[in-house]
Amino acid sequence: MASLKELKNRINSVNSTKKITKAMQMVAAAKLRKAQDAAEAARPYAERMAAVMANLSASMDGPGAPRLLVGTGKDDVHLLVVATADRGLCGGFNTNIARLARERISALITAGKTVKILTVGKKGYDALKRLYADKIIDSVELKEAKTLDGAVAAMIGDKITALYDGGEFDVCEVISSEFVSVISQKPKARTLIPARDAIDESVSRPDLAGAIYEYEPDEEEILAALLPRYINTVILSALLENAAGEMGAKMAAMDAATRNAGELIDKLNLEYNRTRQAKITKELIEIISGAEAI
Repeated sequence: MASLKELKNRINSVNSTKKITKAMQMVAAAKLRKAQDAAEAARPYAERMAAVMANLSASMDGPGAPRLLVGTGKDDVHLLVVATADRGLCGGFNTNIARLARERISALITAGKTVKILTVGKKGYDALKRLYADKIIDSVELKEAKTLDGAVAAMIGDKITALYDGGEFDVCEVISSEFVSVISQKPKARTLIPARDAIDESVSRPDLAGAIYEYEPDEEEILAALLPRYINTVILSALLENAAGEMGAKMAAMDAATRNAGELIDKLNLEYNRTRQAKITKELIEIISGAEAI
C-alpha cells in the first residue's frame, strides 16, 4: 500500500495534469471556431473552381490538352501527398490519416506501382518513416507558418508541379482529413493530378445541351493559368480542413483527458482517506493496547 506522502504527491501531480489538459481544451476550443470558419469559407470557392474547370475541360482532349489536366497517359508512378498535423495530443486524428496512407501505399505496391511520398506535417513523416523511409522524397513542416494561407499552399503546389514537370510521377493523390463535425473527422484520399480525374470525382460535368462556347483567349491558355491555381486551391482546402479537424480532435481528446484525470483524483482521494483512516485507527489501537498493558 502506498504511503500517505506518495498518495498526496500523486494527487498533486494528477491535479497539475488536469489543469494543463483543461487549459489545452480551452485553447483548442478557441482556435476551433476560427479554423472551422476558414474551412467552411473555402469550400464554396473550391467547388466553384472545380465547376469552372469542368466546364473548360469538357471539350479539351487530344495532344493539345495540358498535361496537368489529362496526365501523362500512364499511371506507373504515384505520388502520395500525406497531410497531417505538426503536433500530437489530438486523439486518433493523425493516426487515422497515416493508416489510410499505409493502406493506399500497400494497395499500390501490390498492384505493381511505384510509390513516392511527400509528407506535409511532422506527424505524418514520423508515422511513415519507419516503414517507408526510402519512399519519402520530401517533407514539409507547417510549424514555421504563422497562418495557413495561399502562400503555404502555393509553396507545396510548386513542389508538386516541379516534380511533375520533371517526370517524377504520373498520378498524384492527396491524403488528408475532411472536417465533418467537432467530434468527427473523416480521412480521405483525392486525386490531384491528372486534374481531369480530380474534377470527375468532385463535380459532374455540365450538360451543354448542344451549345458551343467560344473562349477568348482559348481554353488552352485559360487552363494553363487556372490549373496551377486549381492545384493550390485543392491543397489549401485540404490544409484548412486538417486544421479544423485537428482542433476538433484536440478539444475532444483534452476533454476526455480532463474527465479521466478528475475520476483518477476522486479514486486517489478515496484511497488517501482510507489509508489515513487506517493509520489513525492503528495508532489508536496501539495507544489503547499500551494503556491496558499498564
